[in-house]
Order: sequence, then C-alpha cells, then structure tokens
Amino acid sequence: MEGSIYQILQTSPLFEGFSAREIEEMLSSTEYRIVEYPAKEIYTLAGLPCRYADFILSGELISRMTGLSGKQVQIDRLKACMLIAPAFIFAENNAMPVSVETAKPTTILRMKPSELKRLIDENEHLRMNFIRRLSSIDVFLTQKLRMLSLFTVREKVAYFLIKAAKEQQSRIIKLDKSRQELADMFGIQKFSLLRCLSEFEANGAIKIDGKMITILNSDKMK
Repeated sequence: MEGSIYQILQTSPLFEGFSAREIEEMLSSTEYRIVEYPAKEIYTLAGLPCRYADFILSGELISRMTGLSGKQVQIDRLKACMLIAPAFIFAENNAMPVSVETAKPTTILRMKPSELKRLIDENEHLRMNFIRRLSSIDVFLTQKLRMLSLFTVREKVAYFLIKAAKEQQSRIIKLDKSRQELADMFGIQKFSLLRCLSEFEANGAIKIDGKMITILNSDKMK
C-alpha cells in the first residue's frame, strides 16, 4: 500500500491538480500513519469529537444518523480518496453528527488536524481544493435535506433512479445497494420502497430484474 499511496491520493478531490510526485514531496515532511479497519467496524459514533484528518485509501464507510425513536437514515457512503468529515476537522464544535462504520475492510491515512492545516497554509492550490470540497458538501447536504424532508416516497425513489441513470449513462441501472440499504438512504421503511418499486413496474415505468432496473418511461414515475 505504501508504494501506491501517492497515486491513490492523486485522485482525491483535495489533491486535484497535483502529481503523485508533488504529493509525495508534501507528505515527506508530514507526520501520518496508516490505520486498518476490518469490515463492520465502528469508525466513530455520533457525538464523539472529530480528532483526526483521515483519508480513505481503500474500502468504504457508511455514515448514518439515528433519531430519538431509533430510526436510522443513511446519509452517505464514503469511498476511496475521500477526506472524512472535512467540515468538522477544524470546527469549534467538532462533535460528529453521524455514526460511521466500515462497509468493507478499510485502510486510512491518518494525520493530526495541525498537520493538515500546515499543508493548507503552505499551498494555495491545496487550500482552494479544501474550500471547494467544503462547498460541495454544503450542496450535497442541502439536496439530501430536501429529499428527506420534502419528497414523498414516490418522489424519493424516482429521483434516485433518474439520478443513477444519468450517473451510469444508461437506462439500465445496476444497483450496488440492497433494498434495505436503499430504504435507509431514503429514510423510509423497506416495505414502502418495495411497494413503490412494484407500483412503478406495474404501470410500465420500470422493469426489475434483481439488482438491475431498466427505466422504460421516466414520465410514468412523476
């Protein structure tokens, strides 16, 4: 892993525009360590402070928010190259609002916030990348809040399917999540999701074949 760290970080939004060699030079004077997590391991719990600047080198993390009733909503899936919780690393109140666990074995590059601050202070390009990342998170959370609070179940499912089709550039969508994971992401019960998918299929909007969903007529999902 050590030999490929710089190539991996090169694809991170924070290091966009930097070569692997430039990243290696930056990190040569930076204290960091590599941390390994097994699958289904707790990374952090809601309410605990964000103590480190962690980059995901490989693997995947899932962040969830839990209500007073115990109901969980999946907020995001964090994949390789992402900086975890950048908005909380330097926050005065840095208590994590979500619980995070590994979805699969995960390798993390960990440094102290002071080390990341020094890198940002010394490099204007890196600093702008960090600011852009914070802005992107704000946009993501605004869209997520809108979907969870304002959309009906039907609108949530339709929005997800149409968005997935655009991202995969195909009307045939390959799902990488289970039905339960999708329901958690939408903040709904699994049976509500299954009923909505069945209704879409019955009226000719989609065709379902396991984890493959084909959009036949997106207008019928409105």
